[in-house]
Amino acid sequence: MQRSWILKYKLHHLIFWMLIFGAWYFLRHQDYSRAATAFKVTLIKVLDLALMVYITNYLLIPRLLYRKKYVTFTSVFILMIVTSSFLKMLILAKVMNAPAMLSFSQNLKTRIYDNVIPHFFLVTAGAAIQLMIDYFRLQKRMAEIAKERAEAELNFLKSQINPHFLFNSINSVYFLIDKQNKEARESLHKFSDMLRYQLYEMNGSRVPIEKELRYLQDYFHLQKLRKDELYEVSFNHSASLRHFTIEPMLLIPFIENAFKHVSAYSDQPNLIHIDLDHKDHWLIFKIENTTENRIVTDPHSGIGLKNVRRRLELLYPASHALTIQRKGDRFVVELRLQTDQSPNLQKTLL
Repeated sequence: MQRSWILKYKLHHLIFWMLIFGAWYFLRHQDYSRAATAFKVTLIKVLDLALMVYITNYLLIPRLLYRKKYVTFTSVFILMIVTSSFLKMLILAKVMNAPAMLSFSQNLKTRIYDNVIPHFFLVTAGAAIQLMIDYFRLQKRMAEIAKERAEAELNFLKSQINPHFLFNSINSVYFLIDKQNKEARESLHKFSDMLRYQLYEMNGSRVPIEKELRYLQDYFHLQKLRKDELYEVSFNHSASLRHFTIEPMLLIPFIENAFKHVSAYSDQPNLIHIDLDHKDHWLIFKIENTTENRIVTDPHSGIGLKNVRRRLELLYPASHALTIQRKGDRFVVELRLQTDQSPNLQKTLL
């Protein structure tokens, strides 16, 4: 699927530049004595223009312009145009066997007018088209996020029961549990904290990583209670997980999936290992579990992972990397999430 998309994408660009080449050759071939020379000159000019357009659109604009480095962008852009124009003139001089073109002391103004200025406006036009495309993509993404958030809020309101009644009920059950049963009391307390987090602390778009981590740990410990000695489960996290925010409930589906689909071997260990780290402004989440070759009959299986992929595409479109793969009897998920910027719409093009 991905290969066919890439092929279609490249073919689309190839057809565009072939049309540019054809139109350029048709309009200017009469300026040269030989058709072969006209073909070579046109090819060099089109390739040079395409190279400058792609460098501008896929390097300079996202790396400099969208990061508000306007002076650097302008300086690099102008330098690139001037350098490319003079290099192109040198190459054309050799192709056309015109030694006079190698001398910049003659007709310098004419050469700047005929090469540098057209080059500048053509590449600028290509950049303007890219900016328009990015703008329309941004508007579409804003509409999608607004729709999905509205649907999520509606589903939450539909499923929400009276929270006061629920917490009062939990407190009543807590005091009914024998005081000697410390494990049961702690489990119920963790469940109460998880519920409070979902009901009251997820109203904003992002939450502190410390709160999200506490929620993940509570869920992990509750799930761990269900597993016997044949299961080896661990949750490791570094001390660097602090002082940044994250979209809530992004990681929990992966942990749910691991506990749901973990193997059930009776003669060997069943493993679930979770690692969370924060390095160089990147949140690194890795979860690994053993699994078996079982036929999945649940029609809702995989929906959680699909939803997470969709949320990542909308909220962190250019600042995450998600890999999900199976290695033998291990199911491995690794998510890298950039945390030095807010996952908001104004920076989706970085």
